[in-house]
Amino acid sequence: MDWFEIVKAVIFGIVEGITEWLPISSTGHMILLNEFLPLDVSKEFYSMFEVVIQLGAILAVVILFWKQIWPFGRKDNAKPLASSGAGAWIKSDIFVLWFHILVSCVPAAIVGILFDEWFEKWFYNYQTVAIMLILFGVAFIMIENDQKGAKARISSLSGITYRTALYIGIFQLIAAVFPGTSRSGATIVGALILGVSRTVAAEYTFFLAIPVMFGASLLKLVKFGFDFSPQEIVILAVGMAVAFLVSLFVIRFLMEYIKKHDFEVFGWYRIVLGIIVLLAGLLGLL
Repeated sequence: MDWFEIVKAVIFGIVEGITEWLPISSTGHMILLNEFLPLDVSKEFYSMFEVVIQLGAILAVVILFWKQIWPFGRKDNAKPLASSGAGAWIKSDIFVLWFHILVSCVPAAIVGILFDEWFEKWFYNYQTVAIMLILFGVAFIMIENDQKGAKARISSLSGITYRTALYIGIFQLIAAVFPGTSRSGATIVGALILGVSRTVAAEYTFFLAIPVMFGASLLKLVKFGFDFSPQEIVILAVGMAVAFLVSLFVIRFLMEYIKKHDFEVFGWYRIVLGIIVLLAGLLGLL
């Protein structure tokens, strides 16, 4: 067992847990981290690892928002399907939320299944990461400046329609194609443009990540196979566990932060990081 590789897995888990939820691109940061601190694993394992590690982060969402996403139970059932019987245990409003989320998943799911390997071959490089970091950084700044003082048209999850859900899914598609975009960043930008409040946009992004990341992870696992070496199992398990623990804190931080602040600071961070990445590439450091 190479313990330095386990330490690397811890670092990857920390980076994943932070960047998965902040709109600054987890995939982009993982690609960059692997340039400077590469895991001593096969190319096939790493391709699977950088996706499946996100399951740890997703588990944090499931635990923190369990009451908002579990569609069964009589307690706190604001909209039961029926007043008695089995229907009284079904939370119809949460089922509707999940139907909306599934609609948002459709564009990225179709394109990802058909073209995942092609996108990875051509776009998973530091140039694409840097460009998309900068472009969406500018987008965050422009949108926030444009909407200062404006009242959100959609201020609750129930206000999201199927059409809005589909449009958000199309924005998410951009992140599925171009690393550095940020899945959360793309969906939040799209939601803000559509008139969704920051808090609702963030929550919807968290919930949308659940089927998207489970689906993407399953696809990667099937392609990789389940023939892991003992060290590969440990690296993956450690990365996921650390990503889970860090995500618990980051999600709470973000939800408190956006109650009083906008996303502009993340836009500036993306621009600065994108410029640094381009310069590092030109200097031959990547």
